[in-house]
Amino acid sequence: MNKLRIAIQKSGRLSDKSKALLKECGINIPDSKKTLKVKAVNFPLEVLMLRDDDIPQYVQDGIADLGILGENEVVEKNKDIRIARALGFSKCRLCLAIPKKDIPTYDIEGIKWFDGKEVATSYPNVLKECLKEKGVQVKIHEIGGSVEIAPTIGLADGIFDIVSTGATLLNNGLEEVETLMKSQAVLIANKDLDTDKQQILDDLLFRIDAVLNAKNRKYVMLNAPKNKLEEVIAILPKVKSPTIMNLRDDNWVAIHAVMTEDEFWEVVRPLEKIGATGILSVPIEKIIPRIA
Repeated sequence: MNKLRIAIQKSGRLSDKSKALLKECGINIPDSKKTLKVKAVNFPLEVLMLRDDDIPQYVQDGIADLGILGENEVVEKNKDIRIARALGFSKCRLCLAIPKKDIPTYDIEGIKWFDGKEVATSYPNVLKECLKEKGVQVKIHEIGGSVEIAPTIGLADGIFDIVSTGATLLNNGLEEVETLMKSQAVLIANKDLDTDKQQILDDLLFRIDAVLNAKNRKYVMLNAPKNKLEEVIAILPKVKSPTIMNLRDDNWVAIHAVMTEDEFWEVVRPLEKIGATGILSVPIEKIIPRIA
C-alpha cells in the first residue's frame, strides 16, 4: 500500500506540537525514542525524525514527501518545495536588534541605520531578502548560535535573530528595533507527488483543516425569552444561522452557536443584560471543512 513520509523535528517544542497535531488528526503514532523512523498504526504515514534545517532538502529530494517546520527555515533554505498549509502554532518573529547605546541614533535614521553596518545572524538568506526590499545593504556574519553576544565582543554592530519575550536581548544589552519577518509552523510538500500520494495528502489536509478550524472556537449554548430572540441574534457574532430550539416553556428558546473565545467574552454580558440564562461554553475538537 502506498504511503506518505513526513519529516518532523526529532526533538524540542516543534516536535511535540507536530506529534500533537497528528494525534488530533486521529493518526496513531507509536511513541518511540529509540528510532528515527516510525509507522503510523491507522493511517498510511511514516514519520521521520530529523534536524529541522535538514527537512527542506529531504522534501525537495523526495526522501520525505512532507515536512513540518518553521516558515523561517523554509525561507532560509530556499528549496524547490511548496507550502501545503500554515499550521498556526510555533509562532515567532525575526527581528533586528542593536545595543541600547545606539537607540537614539536609530530613532533618527530608522532602518537606514543598518546601511553598511555588520550584522550577525543564523538566518543570512532571510536577512538579505528582507533588507533588499528596504534598499539596505549590510555585511553579514553567519554564526550558528549565541547571536546576542556578537555586538558585545565587537563582531557586529547588530543582530538578526528569533525573538519571543525579548528577555535574552535585554540581558545582553540589546534592544529590538525592527521586525522583518513573522513565522509559524508550516506543512511543506514535495512538488512532484504522484496521484496516490496526493490523495493521501488531501485526506491528511482534510483532517488538519478540521482540527485547525476548531482552534480557539467554542460551542455556546444559552436559553433566552422568545420575545428577545431577535435581540439575541443581533448580538451573536455574524454566523449563517444559530440553532434555535423550543423549550418546554413556550415562552423560552434554546440557542446554540459557534464563536471564538474573544467573541464569547464580547457578547456574554450583553446577552445576560437582555435576559439570557444558562450560558454554557464548551471547547470544540473538530469542525469539518466544507468541501466545494
